[in-house]
This record gives sequence, structure tokens and C-alpha cells, in this order.
Amino acid sequence: MTTATKRIDALDVLRGVAILGTLGTNIWIFTMPFGGGGEASAFDVESVLRFLANGKFLGMLTLMFGIGLELQYRSALRRGMRWPGWYLWRSALLLVEGLLHYILIFEYDVLMGYAVTSVIVAYLVGRSDRAVRAWMTTMAALHLLMIGAATAAAFAGGTAAPDLGTIGTIQGTWFDQVMTRIKEPFTYRIESVFIIPMSIVMFLAGSRLYRAGILENSTRGAALRTRVMVVGLGAGLPLNVATSFTHPALFLADRYLAAPLVAAGLIALVTAVVFRLGEHPGVLRTALTNVGRTALTSYMLQNLVAGLLCYSWGLNLAESLASARPWWVIGAWTAICAFLMVSATLWLRRFPRGPMEAAWQWAYLKPQPKRQSPREKIPA
Repeated sequence: MTTATKRIDALDVLRGVAILGTLGTNIWIFTMPFGGGGEASAFDVESVLRFLANGKFLGMLTLMFGIGLELQYRSALRRGMRWPGWYLWRSALLLVEGLLHYILIFEYDVLMGYAVTSVIVAYLVGRSDRAVRAWMTTMAALHLLMIGAATAAAFAGGTAAPDLGTIGTIQGTWFDQVMTRIKEPFTYRIESVFIIPMSIVMFLAGSRLYRAGILENSTRGAALRTRVMVVGLGAGLPLNVATSFTHPALFLADRYLAAPLVAAGLIALVTAVVFRLGEHPGVLRTALTNVGRTALTSYMLQNLVAGLLCYSWGLNLAESLASARPWWVIGAWTAICAFLMVSATLWLRRFPRGPMEAAWQWAYLKPQPKRQSPREKIPA
């Protein structure tokens, strides 16, 4: 198997891990009897489980979007297409899909924020390393300032930092929930706006990590993965533990400072494991790969299934099994993950891509213009 093929394998596994890990965060929202993220006491079972997922897989997904944008940029250069040019249509499609997902399925959709970020980063990805570093430094400083100000206010007020949307919509009919999301966009979209500076940094970091070889099965790639694991897991994980369990007012620092560092370490670790396993993936890795190949479908489907299980217009398990937390939540997450892995595997046996991916392919590629500019050199 070629290195290029192995890169694609690693990318799909990473997407699969990020998608199922994101459900590990969202499942606690779906399963709260009255919606929202809720609070858990330090060191109880639920708080530890929520710590394992909180922010880390959102960070992985954000870095993966940056890698995906870099791949789109390279593809456009190879075909001699003007950049960002037609890519902006891709961002518009993502925004529409995110909007529909937000209104019809889940109030904490991430696709809309990624669509906005992708437009900004599309104009930056091809610029010089110096310009990219300047943008990353500026956006990181802005993000730190926002987190610092909110955390200081939380300490001064003697309360925990807000969960950026703690009013759930679990009660009422499906139509009631839809109308609530339409009427209260500030409540449910504030996180997407708040994390745009962080997302810009992480999109650009994903792009540059790809260029540096983090997905390469090579000596260069292995050395880079080791460095990223040292920073992301060696330094980021202890910081993540401290911000999670020392004081509730550190919530924002936990989710939006420490967790993204751990996310980078996880990308390096998962990629290293993929290459270590070689050409014999096994059942679990194959299933994760298939979820990664149907990432958009799986992301939307997992939230739809969770809503059917938990919300009052579905089976209403969040209320009827409230006394069984956190154990039934673990079971729900495991069952949904198993369902996604099996369904993705069965679907891909008959079709080359997932249903949402197929619709995306049709909408994005069918009206695509022919080559518009001379080919540019693809960055190393």
C-alpha cells in the first residue's frame, strides 16, 4: 500500500474517531432531563466521563477541517483552478447544511461555524508562512483575551463560567423545538461565534501540520507526531485535568484552551497507531474508517438518533431514565456508535459514499467550472 493511500486511511480513521467522540460530548446534552449541559460534581463518574470527551473531539474535528481545506486547496492547484474561487460554493453548501441541521435536528450544530471559518481561512491558506503565523498569533491572542476576560468575570462573580448555551429544548414537540431554535438563535449560536478566532487558528494549524507531514508514514512524519504528542498529551493533558477539576470557573479554559492541545496530541497518537497496525486494519479500524468516509452523514445521523431516543417527541428516555444516569448514557452512546459503524459499513458495501456525501458531490461538482488559471506550484 502506498504512502498516499495510507494517508487517506489515517485521515478516515481520524474522522471516524472525531465523529464518535463528538457524540461523546453531545450525548450528555441530549440525555439531560431538562436540556443543556448541566453540572457534575468533581470526580464523580459522570464528571470524569464528560472530562474525557469535553472539547477534545471538537478540537480534533476542527483540526481535521483544516486538513480537509488544505487538501481542497492542493486539489484546486493541481487542476489549475482559481482559489478560493469555487471553494466558496462549498462553504455556502456547508452553511446551508449546518443551518438545516441546526433548525431541524440539533441546537449545538458546529457546521455553520465551520462554514464561516472556512471562508476566512480559504483566503489565508495559500499565503506565506510568515503571514499565516501572524494571523495565527493575532487570532490566538484574541482568543486568549476573550477566555481570560470571561474566566476573570466568573471568578469575580463567584460563579462558574457559562456553558455557552445551557437552556435545552428537550421538552415539547419536535415543532416546538424547531420554533425555539428559530426564535432564540443567540442562545444556541453564541458558541459558534465565540470560537471563530480559535477555529481560525486550528484550521491553519491543521493545514500546516499536514504540510509538515503529520499524516506521512515516514521518518519525518513520525518525528513530528512525537513532538505533537509531547506537547498535546504531555503538557496539554495535565493542564486539562487541572482546569477540569480544580474550579468550575475554569470551564472555558478547560474546553477552549486545554482541550484543543490534547486534540492535537490525539491526532498524532491515532495516526501513529494506524501506521503501527499496518495493512491489516481489523474490524474496529475498518468500522472507524467507514464512519470517517461517511463523516457528514454520520454526524447528522447520530444527532437525529439521539434526539429520537432522548427527546419528548421520541422515546423520551432522558426523562424516564434520569435516575439511571450516568450508566444508561454510556449504554446509549455505545449503542449509537455501534449503529453508526454497522450502518456505515453496510452502506459502503453497496455505494461509494454516504448519502449526504453523495448529495454534496452532486451539488458541488456538477456545476463546477473548467480550469480558470494556470497551474500553481503545490506547497511542500
